[in-house]
Amino acid sequence: MSAGAAAIATPRLDMWLAGSRHITRHAARTLIDAGLVTVDGRLGRPGQRVRDTAEVVVTQPAPSLAPVASSGDAAQPVTALCIVEEDDWLAIVDKPSGMVVHPAPGHPTGTLADALKERGTTWSLLGGSERAGIVHRLDRDTSGLLVVAKTEAAHRNLAKQLSDRSLGRTYWALVHGGFREDTGTIDAPIARHPRDRRRMAIVEGGREAITDFRVVERLNGATVLEVSLQTGRTHQIRVHLASIGHPIVGDGVYGRPDPDLRRPALHAMRLRLRHPGDGSERSYDSPVPDELIAATDRLRPLLL
Repeated sequence: MSAGAAAIATPRLDMWLAGSRHITRHAARTLIDAGLVTVDGRLGRPGQRVRDTAEVVVTQPAPSLAPVASSGDAAQPVTALCIVEEDDWLAIVDKPSGMVVHPAPGHPTGTLADALKERGTTWSLLGGSERAGIVHRLDRDTSGLLVVAKTEAAHRNLAKQLSDRSLGRTYWALVHGGFREDTGTIDAPIARHPRDRRRMAIVEGGREAITDFRVVERLNGATVLEVSLQTGRTHQIRVHLASIGHPIVGDGVYGRPDPDLRRPALHAMRLRLRHPGDGSERSYDSPVPDELIAATDRLRPLLL
């Protein structure tokens, strides 16, 4: 065997890892340089050759063991994840209200990203190690479905579906006030609030934001909506509905607090996508949480 043929038969570790994990060579080197790859029990080097008989082990960065925020004094462990479906390409997660998706100012630990790492699975690093696997996000207090990517190929595919609006996201929302119309579309640009940087607002020259809604049920002074996103801006549904005089029940930021509900009545109930592996159309549903059902029941007309 010639030297060139031998090199092809025993590829470099970074190239072998990129091919076997469906990630870029840069991402492979990131894992290796972080000491997360061993070859036959020893730390791997990007340029070392990998023989067919070698045992290559990849581990995920150690998860944060810091507690998530809780109402009590006792520290609480990272919330266990509800995985709706999982394969070699992706996982569908049903996120609870109160969990931050990825580290951010004021929420450095106890996030969904931490919980993903805790599972010991390798996730896409396209968004960086702190956002491993995260393709899109939900607000902290919004519950419901998210898709997370295991490989960079899956991440790129799903991100493209987000950008071309073929990844469908449908929400259940309980809002203040009544609607004359049965359906509608809100098309108004969103940007950071000019005076309160913690909030978003409708701002001329902001990023395009389009929200569709459909009335599901009319209640006493409130309405249940099915809301679909054409775009995915921060706080989009909350800002758009508040802008037309129908803030979400329980949303103290864009509306008013509700004494009986400690969270906005917003739930990501349906997710539709093309599977990045086989191209098949997939749809996933999440039941509306009990506390939101209870809030709805309190507003139903009394039967005489």
